[in-house]
Amino acid sequence: MRGKLITIHFLLITSFLLSCQSTPTSQPQTSLIIYRFNPPAFIEYSTDFQLIKEIPFSIPPSCGLNNTFSAPIGKFLVIELNCPNGQTVLFLDASSSLSASSASITQPVIDSDSQFLAWTSDGKAAYLKVDSLGSPRVIRADPAGAYDPIVISEFTYDLSAKPDSRDFTFTVSRGLGYGSEIQLAQSNGRNTQPLYSDQYTYISFARFSPDGKHIAFIKIPDTPTPFTVGELWVMDADGSNPRKLADADAGHGYAANWSSDGQKIAFVVRENPEDEHADQSSEALVSNIYIVDVESGELTQVTKYTEGRVETPFWSPDGNTLAFNAVINGRMNVSIADATTAATGEIQSLETESACCPAWMRK
Repeated sequence: MRGKLITIHFLLITSFLLSCQSTPTSQPQTSLIIYRFNPPAFIEYSTDFQLIKEIPFSIPPSCGLNNTFSAPIGKFLVIELNCPNGQTVLFLDASSSLSASSASITQPVIDSDSQFLAWTSDGKAAYLKVDSLGSPRVIRADPAGAYDPIVISEFTYDLSAKPDSRDFTFTVSRGLGYGSEIQLAQSNGRNTQPLYSDQYTYISFARFSPDGKHIAFIKIPDTPTPFTVGELWVMDADGSNPRKLADADAGHGYAANWSSDGQKIAFVVRENPEDEHADQSSEALVSNIYIVDVESGELTQVTKYTEGRVETPFWSPDGNTLAFNAVINGRMNVSIADATTAATGEIQSLETESACCPAWMRK
């Protein structure tokens, strides 16, 4: 009898231990989505850049494609358009099939303009600035069309969600000559505190590091000159220890982005700072992508174009590849570079037809 009790006790303990083991979870599938202009469609590639599928999508008449922004996790892609009534944000379900009729697209704001600011850290909603010429305000909208007001300054022009948190930073300016300030928001913006300010520059594209411990941003001189040379800075998440990392292109809207391990930042550098034509026209810009090591400050040049321009570089989730727009002789295409051998300058174009707006997805 005692032997049976010992056996039963052993089986109960074994069963309990097995039940406490975590169930393996499937890893998110990574892919790269770009937009091809002709024939118009979103193209999805695997991590080894094999075609997965096409999602037909035509840009509405009188509108232009501004950019696309993938959720940090999940199946949704934000499409931002420039239309006669201002910027317009659409949500695209990137799990849509090849059929155009099955592509799921929603427009969260239809009664005013809408500008994308950032995804929430969980990828379930996006922060938008709406009604910029009427009653400007910031909302948090989800792909189903519901949205909530966020109580922060109407002068907000940039926002960054803190990883694994409901907190976010937002950047404000009251116009030319007033400089700008980054603030930290908690409790849906009801509690705010200043982090960093500069009366001589526009602070733009503030972005949290993947671990949420640091913030990178670009300083743009507060002058009427539309395009100029700015500076890439980094600071601790509480606003302390700000320091310059490198000179960077400024005014064109090119963000600097962190690598997945938080050790490096990829950004755009203007190569012709003395060219006055490039101060006024983006067509005269000559630029390249560089990587800076955040700890040492060491710079690595990724692209080596002597004409044309590159735009915001985006890291693959594994940190091995950079995808970006390149505009050479007036023609835009999406190119990729191996970030592990960045110094070689080897670049590959993804499409023979004109394309833009790379977005890495994890779904």
